[in-house]
Amino acid sequence: MNELIALLGTERVLTAPEDLIPYSFDGTAALKQRPRCVVFAKTAEEVAAVLKFASGQGVPVVTRGSGTGLSGGSLPVAGGIVLCLAKMDQVLKLDEKNLTVLVETGVITQKIAELADTVGLLYPPDPGSMKISTIGGNVAENSGGLRGLKYGVTRDYVMGLEVVLADGRILWLGSQCVKDVAGYSIKDVFIGSEGTLGVITKVLLKLVPKPRTKKTLLATFSRMDAAAETVSAIIADKIIPCTLEFLDKITIKCVEDFAHIGLPLDAEALLLMETDGHPAVVEEEARRMEAIARQHGADSVTVAQTAEEATRLATARRSAFSALARVAPTTILEDATVPRSELAKMIRFTQEVAVRHQLRIATFGHMGDGNLHPTFLTDERNAPEMARVEHAMQEIFDYAVKLGGTITGEHGVGLAKKKFLPGAIGEASIGLMRQLKKTLDPQGLLNPGKIFDP
Repeated sequence: MNELIALLGTERVLTAPEDLIPYSFDGTAALKQRPRCVVFAKTAEEVAAVLKFASGQGVPVVTRGSGTGLSGGSLPVAGGIVLCLAKMDQVLKLDEKNLTVLVETGVITQKIAELADTVGLLYPPDPGSMKISTIGGNVAENSGGLRGLKYGVTRDYVMGLEVVLADGRILWLGSQCVKDVAGYSIKDVFIGSEGTLGVITKVLLKLVPKPRTKKTLLATFSRMDAAAETVSAIIADKIIPCTLEFLDKITIKCVEDFAHIGLPLDAEALLLMETDGHPAVVEEEARRMEAIARQHGADSVTVAQTAEEATRLATARRSAFSALARVAPTTILEDATVPRSELAKMIRFTQEVAVRHQLRIATFGHMGDGNLHPTFLTDERNAPEMARVEHAMQEIFDYAVKLGGTITGEHGVGLAKKKFLPGAIGEASIGLMRQLKKTLDPQGLLNPGKIFDP
């Protein structure tokens, strides 16, 4: 490690066992592995130097931001280096004329959103961890969020990337141009690659004009099918809300106990609906969504009259994970996506799996885009129960694929889901990904063992 210390300084290379503990895990439950050392780079040139050292020594490197990932993507490799980019946290240029912002990879996502807001712009992707996650991690995982139905995911806002390859080469991919079809879209290869192909050091993001107003509605249902039918009817009526989220009965009870919002504890499902844009359009869409919800059997529909009330209603969804995390020693937040038409079927199946395996599974998520979050309330110290959790996960992911869905909509594959990937995309697709990784990372040193085995 002397070469790394000479390169970065003693204060930016951690080797003491007690200093390595916080970097031995990420947001994924029941996974941990202590690295050989942790290094903090501040520039792309320093990242390149670290990767050249690692390449020369044959040492694996796992890139890390805030460590909020939920698929084990930033879990260290035994004997490897954790390359932490949290100190690369500068906003380099906010360009109001071109509606872009250039940032270093360690900038917290919430900071980007707040900066855009100060000049009347919006950075739409809003992952649940945005207050603490870094933009580099969001890009590496292609993170989603509550506004994904209308605005899309992280990939849709990345115009350019600075990337350091395994051999230390520094590349700029993409451009500031709205239209650019010069050559292969190589930047898109790195978005969602989970740190297995290169290290992202800068990101050029697209911003959009901030909507003039927003309206928030909260509907409750005695049947989950009625909530799903409401979602389908809203989309069929050519309304694309900025938010269309749901909670199941277990989640509703946990959220009410946590946040004391006044939710009906006998409800089977809750829908959070938000529309944004021009005031006249927002008013019309809010009225139509309320009417559709009532037509499809909503027991109640609350329309926020003030910004404070809107925030209170939105808390019902945004606090879901925090509320569930209080219930059991281990909370495993999963995600699977199915076509919207199959949502009710997928939720019922998840409930059946919970009963069959004697587990507590709460389900919430992005009903508008079919992305569900089955959340296991368990205890990693209970080996028999954890075995049942594994079987239940396999059944849930297999069923999602059977319905035309996928094993992850926004959390990534990482270490936790790689055994489910062949069933989702096929061995031929995995073979192609292996070829790509072999080309860009011949020694297989960048985040090895994630997404697929070597």
